Amino acid sequence: MAKKFEALRAQMSPESQARIEAKAQTMLAEMPLNELRQARGLSQKMLAEVLHVQQPAIAKMEKRTDMYISTLRSHIEAMGGQLDVVARFPDGTVKISNFSDLGGTVAP
Repeated sequence: MAKKFEALRAQMSPESQARIEAKAQTMLAEMPLNELRQARGLSQKMLAEVLHVQQPAIAKMEKRTDMYISTLRSHIEAMGGQLDVVARFPDGTVKISNFSDLGGTVAP
């Protein structure tokens, strides 16, 4: 008989539980667009309807390695999020504000 994960986790040491939680948070903090969409419980078709495009356009966009910031912003906002562009330097981070007024449509 299969055991519930919660029961297995309860048997782990606190150190192991903390290590697993840290790894899970790291994995959740960085993911490709398609995994983010799936984690938000959205299908490509649902997202396409919100963005007023066809489903294949979503599939194509999720495979891109280069796109307009306005396209990415629209995609993120359609999932209920907000896109921030941040530059990281050894002495700190800076949120880039040039893109805050971009509105939008999805670029082809």
